[in-house]
Amino acid sequence: MYDLIIVGGGPAALTAGIYAARYKLSTVIFSKNIGGIAATSPKICNYPSYPAIGGFELMQKFTEHAKVLGVEIIYDEVKEILKKDKIFLIKTDNGTYEGRKVIYATGTKRERLDIPGEGKFQGRGVSYCSACDGPFFKNKIVAIVGGGDAALSSALLLTEYASKIYIINRGKDFKKGDPTWAEIVMKDGKIEKMFNEEVIEIVGSKIVEGIKLKSGKKLKLDGVFIEIGSVPETSLLKNLKVKLNERGFVIVDKFQKTNVHGLFSAGDVSNNVIKQVITSAGEGAVASYGAYVELKQEGK
Repeated sequence: MYDLIIVGGGPAALTAGIYAARYKLSTVIFSKNIGGIAATSPKICNYPSYPAIGGFELMQKFTEHAKVLGVEIIYDEVKEILKKDKIFLIKTDNGTYEGRKVIYATGTKRERLDIPGEGKFQGRGVSYCSACDGPFFKNKIVAIVGGGDAALSSALLLTEYASKIYIINRGKDFKKGDPTWAEIVMKDGKIEKMFNEEVIEIVGSKIVEGIKLKSGKKLKLDGVFIEIGSVPETSLLKNLKVKLNERGFVIVDKFQKTNVHGLFSAGDVSNNVIKQVITSAGEGAVASYGAYVELKQEGK
C-alpha cells in the first residue's frame, strides 16, 4: 500500500515524486519511459537556469533528483486504473499495486497525419522524433510537417544533419510557433519553407522515397518528420468517470484535483493554459501538496 502512486514519467510526474518524497509520503512512479515528450525535445531554451539544454539531458537531471530523495521508479506500463472503495488499484503486466492517492501525469501522445504510407513507413523514414532519429539522416533530404514550436525546433536541429529540409505548413505563416524560432527558420538557407501546402501521401518501396502534396507537387526525399501536435493520453481514466473538457484534457482545480476524490492530474494531460516543462513541473508540485493535505486530513 502506497500513500501516493504517480502514473507518468515526464516533468510533472518526476517533480510530483520529488515533492512527495520531501513530504515523507511512500511514493512510487510508474512509467514505461522516463522523460515523456520533453525528453524528445532537441533543445529547451526557456527552463530557468539553463539558457539551452537538451530535453533528454534535462529529464535525466529530474530523474536523478528524484532518485537521490529515494523515490521508487518502476519502469512498467500501467494497463488499468480502478478504484475500490477509497483505494486505487494500479494494474500492470507484472502485478497490481494499491495506493491511497494517485497523480495522473501521462502527458500527451503525438498526432498522426493518417495518410497513405504513414504507417507503412514508420521507422523506415517516417519519424515523430527529430532528436531520436535526426542522426540517421546525415547528408539526406527530409521534410518536416507542421508549423508550431515542435516543427520549428525540429527543423533547426535537423540542419545539423540533413543536406536540405522542407518544412511543410498548411498555414500561411509560423504564427503558431515561437517568434524567435520562426525568425531563425525564415533566415536559414538550408530550410525551404512551403506554406498553404499539405502532404497527402508518403511514397516509396522499402523505405521513404518521397511525398505527394495537395497542390499536385511531388518531392523526392529520404525522410519525413511529423510534428503536428499532440493529444492528451487519457485512455487509462475510462473506468473512473473523470471529467474532461471539450478538447479531451482532464479538468482540475487549483490543487490539481479531479472530480474523483483522491485522484489528481498534472502536466500536459490536464487543462492547463500552457504546455511547457516549467508549468508541468509546477503542477506536479501542487498535485503532491494536494495529495499530502488530503492524506493529513484523513488521518493518514
